[in-house]
Amino acid sequence: MIVQVQDLPEFKQKALQWASIFDAACYLDSNGFNDPYSKFDTLIAAGARAELTANTGNAFDKLERFRENNPGWMTGFLGYDLKNEIEALTSVNPDGLKFPDLYFFIPQHLVLIRENEVEINSDEPEMVMKAINQQVLTIPGQQPVISLKPRFSRQEYIDTVNKIKEHITRGDIYVTNFCQEFFAEDVILAPLDIFRSLNEVSPNPFSTFFKWNGNYILGASPERFLAKRGSKLISQPIKGTAKRLDDIKADEQAKQTLRNHPKELQENVMVVDLVRNDLTRSANPGTVKTEELFGIYSFKQVHQMISTVVCELQEGLSNVQAIKNTFPMGSMTGAPKVSCMQLMEQYERSKRGVYSGAIGYFSPDGDFDFNVVIRSLLYNSSDKYLSFHAGGAITYHAIAENEYEECLLKAAAVMEVLGGS
Repeated sequence: MIVQVQDLPEFKQKALQWASIFDAACYLDSNGFNDPYSKFDTLIAAGARAELTANTGNAFDKLERFRENNPGWMTGFLGYDLKNEIEALTSVNPDGLKFPDLYFFIPQHLVLIRENEVEINSDEPEMVMKAINQQVLTIPGQQPVISLKPRFSRQEYIDTVNKIKEHITRGDIYVTNFCQEFFAEDVILAPLDIFRSLNEVSPNPFSTFFKWNGNYILGASPERFLAKRGSKLISQPIKGTAKRLDDIKADEQAKQTLRNHPKELQENVMVVDLVRNDLTRSANPGTVKTEELFGIYSFKQVHQMISTVVCELQEGLSNVQAIKNTFPMGSMTGAPKVSCMQLMEQYERSKRGVYSGAIGYFSPDGDFDFNVVIRSLLYNSSDKYLSFHAGGAITYHAIAENEYEECLLKAAAVMEVLGGS
C-alpha cells in the first residue's frame, strides 16, 4: 500500500509513537541528509513475527540461518563484543546494560518513507495507516535532570591516553580508538521523549530509535559502517572532528582547519587503509578503491571528516559473511586491529556492548545498510541503567588533554538532552 502524506514531519512523529508501543520497534531516520546510497528517508519497523537473540559463540552462524529462513525485511543490531567470536579475544570489563551481543527481528509491520510517499508493508496496511493517523502526539513531561558519571576522572583519562601513546611509540599499534563510559543508575526516563529531543538537538543521517523487551538504543549516529547496493559494498569511516561555531566565518575556518590538520588527516588515512584491508576479504580482486578521501561534512553539532571506500562483492559470498569480514568497524578499533582491541580491553573500564557495534537492516532485494553505534544512549529499563560511551582516535601526535575535550564535545548533545553535566 502506497499513500501520499501532506504533513510529513507530523506523520513521522505519529508513526514513531505508534511503533514505540510494540515490544520490538526500529526507527531509522536519515533526517533529510542527501545520501546517494540511501534506499529511503525513514524506515519504521513494528512488532516481531520472529526474533533472533544470540551471544558470542556462534552468533554469526545463527544469523546466517535466520537470514536464509527469512529473506524479507529484517532489522537488528550487532554488538561490538562479537569480536570475541571472530578473533581470539575476551571481554571481562563490567557490563551494566546486559544487552545480548546480537538481536534481529522480522517486522509484522514496515513503513518506508521516501519524500512524501509512504509505503506500508503489512498484512493489514489500512489498519496500520489508521492507527498511525489516530495517534495523538504526547507532550513530553518534565524530565528529571540526569547527571551521568564518568568511569574516568579527567586526570585518569589523560594518564591513560599517555600510556596508550607509549604503546604507539614502541610500535605495538599505530592508531587506536579509546572509549570511556558515562553512566547513571536507578534511572527512570521516557525513552521516546529523550529520542525526540536528541534527534532535534542532533539530527544525523543514521539516527535510531530501537526497542526490544524494555531495552532501548537512542542514537544520533552520523556514520555508516557498511552497506551493500547490488554487488557493491560501501564503507564510510569517520575520523576527524571539529566543533560547529555560531559565527559563519569562524565556522568556515574550523572546517578548513579540520581539512588540513595533520593529526586528523593521519587518523583518517590510517583507518581508510584498515577498511581497505578489511574489504579485500570480501572483494573481487582489484576492486577495492577509495571513492572519496577526507570529505568534510557538517552536522548540527560538529564537522566530520568522512572517507568512502568501496569494492565489488565476491560472487557467492553471503551478506552475513561480508559483514563478519569487516566487523567490528575500523573506525572504532584501530590498527593493527586485533592488537588494538586487546589493548583497549586492558585500558577501558567497561564493556562496550552495543556501543561500537552496528544497527541496520537487510532488505528483500539482497541489500543491507548498517550504521556505527556512536553518539547513542543505551537504556535497560528493568535494571534502570543508562549508559553513554564516547571515544576518540589516539595517534602518536595526539594531545591527551585535547582528546578529553573531544570526548566531551561528542557527548554534548546527549548531556544537553538529559539536562545534566
